[in-house]
Amino acid sequence: MKIPENYVNRRAEITELFLKVMNRSMDAFMDGSIDEMYSLKKIASEMYLHPVHITNVVKLHTGFHPCHFYELRILEEAKKLLADNKFSITDIANRLAYDKSNFTKWFKRYQGITPTVYRQQFLT
Repeated sequence: MKIPENYVNRRAEITELFLKVMNRSMDAFMDGSIDEMYSLKKIASEMYLHPVHITNVVKLHTGFHPCHFYELRILEEAKKLLADNKFSITDIANRLAYDKSNFTKWFKRYQGITPTVYRQQFLT
């Protein structure tokens, strides 16, 4: 059975909208306009869709869970903050809603090195 073209286009449309709302909310979180990152439930509410539907569609379209895209965006923000020596790693972890220990473990899992090593490499 062939998948109808409009179904594939709808998956792309939903994924694109998810990424747009997620990035907009992350921008607002990082600039202090909002106090916490949007949950998938909050994003789904803005999209007028169910969170499970968004999860299924994004996974079908990209091969990744929506959380993967959050993680990539948080990593991007962490790298920007680490590039500025005026913020301690604890400050950065707290800014991104982590405690220092979990932030270090998380960062190493996604980047392959600790935040301290990343900062040392970046600043030299």
